[in-house]
Amino acid sequence: MRVAVLRQFTAALICVLIFTTTLGVSSRAAEGLRGYRAPIGESSISGISSGAFMAVQFGTAWSSVIKGVGVVAGGPYWCAKADALDAAIWYWGPIWRATGACMKGPASGLDPKDFTAKADAKAAAGEIDPLSNVGRQKIYLFHGYNDAVVDKAATDAAADFYRHYLGDANRGNLFYQATLGAGHSFVVTKQGAPGLNECKANAEPYIDQCGYDQAGVILQHIYGRLNPPGPAQLAGSVKSFDQSIYTTPHLPDALSMGDTGYVFVPQDCEQGSPCRVHVALHGCKQDVADIGRKFVDEAGYNAWADTNHLIILYPQTKTSSYWPSNPQACWDWWSYVDHQDSYVTKSGSQIKAIKAMLDALTAGAAAPAGATAPSLSAPQSLTVIDTSDSSAGLAWSSVGDVTTYRVWRAGPDGAFQAIGDVTGASFGDSGLAPQTTYRWRVSVILNGAAGPSSDDATGTTRSTPPRCDDPGSCPIAK
Repeated sequence: MRVAVLRQFTAALICVLIFTTTLGVSSRAAEGLRGYRAPIGESSISGISSGAFMAVQFGTAWSSVIKGVGVVAGGPYWCAKADALDAAIWYWGPIWRATGACMKGPASGLDPKDFTAKADAKAAAGEIDPLSNVGRQKIYLFHGYNDAVVDKAATDAAADFYRHYLGDANRGNLFYQATLGAGHSFVVTKQGAPGLNECKANAEPYIDQCGYDQAGVILQHIYGRLNPPGPAQLAGSVKSFDQSIYTTPHLPDALSMGDTGYVFVPQDCEQGSPCRVHVALHGCKQDVADIGRKFVDEAGYNAWADTNHLIILYPQTKTSSYWPSNPQACWDWWSYVDHQDSYVTKSGSQIKAIKAMLDALTAGAAAPAGATAPSLSAPQSLTVIDTSDSSAGLAWSSVGDVTTYRVWRAGPDGAFQAIGDVTGASFGDSGLAPQTTYRWRVSVILNGAAGPSSDDATGTTRSTPPRCDDPGSCPIAK
């Protein structure tokens, strides 16, 4: 009898141990991010919708380490104009402004001077990096004319914000694409893929198939000509990580951030090759709880990263219904966490969390090597990576330690003229005529003079898109 009871007790104990062990494994949090010795000054960021607003905030606050910013269906810095005085009306002011002028326009409600004045004040107070850094960033902006969520006036205001700091000397750092008929979405090259939308959709998962490689254009505008994506089977992999490590002293819930974030790491980065980091921010209702890993896996960044030593960081928000109030899992671009204007500064709660993640990935980076004598070779692989009806995006392979290039353009008359100098291996040429073919070439600048030139690249601008009075239902221009 005692033996039978002992056996039953032992069996029950084993079952309990198995159950608790299994429970522990299934609920165990992912680990933190490891360091890949990536130089933090080569980092960049992009986002769609609320992620685009956050990308502008983060890239402005930390402009000393952010090389370029991609803005898809977003608007300017401090667009919702939140500050501590909003407590008097229970913080409804930023919500009204965010869902009003920042999303619906009109342009008269988005005075660029308001946004640059706030940025200037924050820089003067030391709450964000010096804005001279913004003047050297590479900026990509996108608005689809079927976007029924964020009006073009908001993205125009973002363009004006950046042009203020870029000035005429660095105007080629900005490329603005507004001639595609996409809805409110991140745009991919795929056609007919299950679970993704047709080109003019404004619905979950907010990824539209328009035959346009948005991730590739963004990354090449920031970094210059990159290797094309390889086979469908990637050598690298997506890893999950515990975001609570980077939201301390708060739990992720307190910041409306998910417990788990994701990072794509190419195989060669995992094995120790030098790499760079790009932060890709999803939009509202694009978090993993809403659409699974579609943004992480389908946006197109990973394929480019896999062949170009790029690590892609995918931080995650989550829905919170009361405090903070964030029912659609948006990034905080109207102060729903901080309830004052610190949300657009280095001390902003979500900005601090993303920066902590970036610091982790770039830990252990070696000091930059000393400069060597500039190369006399000509730039290679000049490519027209994108065109709108009035602009063209150019990218080429960097030449050694050369930092400055001169861009030349020939129109229908065939005569080349210098149109600008640029730092970095990309250039946004603007002021072009629709449906017109141009040629470009690029030369290195040595001691103030133009050196060897690249081969020519040819591209044709797109037609001007039709007026769209009912976004979401307008035909796609061919």
